[in-house]
Amino acid sequence: MEFALSETQYMLQESVKGALSRRASLEALRAMTDTGEGRDALEASLKELALSALIPPEEAGGAGLGLLEAALVQQSLGSHAAPFSFAARSVLTPLAVMEAGTQAQKAEWLPKIAEGEMRGALALSEKSGAREDAKITEKNGRLNGRALFVMEAEDATHILTASQDGRLFLAPKNQKTVKIAGLKTIDGTRSFAECLFENAEAEPLSGENARGRSLALILSAARILESADMLGASETLLHMAVDYAKVRKQFGKLIGSFQAVKHLCAEMVAELEPARALLWFAAHDFGENPDAAPLNGCIVKAHMADVARMVSRKATEVHGGMGFAQESGVHFFFKRIGVSIQCLGGPAYLRGEAARMQGWA
Repeated sequence: MEFALSETQYMLQESVKGALSRRASLEALRAMTDTGEGRDALEASLKELALSALIPPEEAGGAGLGLLEAALVQQSLGSHAAPFSFAARSVLTPLAVMEAGTQAQKAEWLPKIAEGEMRGALALSEKSGAREDAKITEKNGRLNGRALFVMEAEDATHILTASQDGRLFLAPKNQKTVKIAGLKTIDGTRSFAECLFENAEAEPLSGENARGRSLALILSAARILESADMLGASETLLHMAVDYAKVRKQFGKLIGSFQAVKHLCAEMVAELEPARALLWFAAHDFGENPDAAPLNGCIVKAHMADVARMVSRKATEVHGGMGFAQESGVHFFFKRIGVSIQCLGGPAYLRGEAARMQGWA
């Protein structure tokens, strides 16, 4: 058995990387985060790859690919810290409809998602820990409550959320009873928001067989995608550290010749290689063994968070002589990883969840 990417998967990832190399260089990234210039060009370039059609089945106008392919795209986006909405819009929303929607909902929404006409934001952070005033309740088909750290709400048409009892809902964003306010984080490459529902209309995804099962699967997929983003960002930090060590001189010698710097780079490689294998396994197994997906999602994100934190720290240490990380662009990836570590559950929380799933707590 061959444990490697297929030719199709490799070509998909290379196509995304090619578009990002043209439109999301460090110089372009600085402009996009400072003034917004270049975001439309990046959006248009990636739209040509029809990423919104990645997950929906062929009968709905999509490619019918799986979470591994989506993880490869997200890994590429993370490797460039690209300010592009993908996970919630193109992966998690169609997965939720496919898993929990009725046949009528699938027939109506999946083609619109594939065309990019319907764009979902993810409001499930409260399922991984929430403040007392942050929760969603449902009564008579109406939603009330507050959701924090909503992903990709900026250009969404619908909000994918869940009530306290685990039911999934899709709420149209463009209604007076839904109020969106941007949340500023240390990561300037992605958008997060606070969403307030005040007796808002929402359609329940009522086709699922068991309440809460679909929610667990969507959370798992989201955590796997966050892990893929951290992997991509960590790989870039490693490459940046190695490249810098080859040109930076100290005491008349390249710092890459110092044993301590070699150890830093070697340690990053040694941690990233098995983490990549774990991620690919979790993403592949998502479609093959969905019952194991919630546990896999917790394990892979907890581990990848620890690895990414270590890599971001050591890569910054290699650049230590520079004084200001902004000059190198290291800060884009350092901050993106910092937000991803906590998004949808930090390592300690996720290991606790994994323990409970296995009857250890």
